Amino acid sequence: MNEHRSVSIIMIEDDEGHARLIEKNIRRAGILNDIKHFTDGTSALDYLFKHADGPALNGPALVLLDLNLPDMSGTDILTKIKAEDSPVKRTPVVVLTTTDDKIEIQRCYDLGCNVYITKPVNYESFAQAIRQLGLFLSVIQVPDAIVD
Repeated sequence: MNEHRSVSIIMIEDDEGHARLIEKNIRRAGILNDIKHFTDGTSALDYLFKHADGPALNGPALVLLDLNLPDMSGTDILTKIKAEDSPVKRTPVVVLTTTDDKIEIQRCYDLGCNVYITKPVNYESFAQAIRQLGLFLSVIQVPDAIVD
């Protein structure tokens, strides 16, 4: 069975205006993947780890993560995603946040984020990062089950 499953984009962003802008820029960069939007960390983590359609049970994803959420810190979510025993630890994470503190940026990279972009997002740098991720998304495939 050579079924290609599309990579889902999981956006964890509590500000509806920012979420719409991010989605618009993703579409403008030519990426048509399904975007699942969560406004808090609890529901996002539940989806990531427990939901039948979530990446832990159903294949690859890309996470767009805001650090300032109403119920928990984005770094807590990043820590859970990238934990050694996490079923989604290889999931690429793009941090999109207003925090441009160098210590916080370094902490996110140390925790395993792939890209860190500060808001308000510079459209060109965001589009470039998204295009590179689009390249990643277009080549990533879920391996077929190994048949003996």
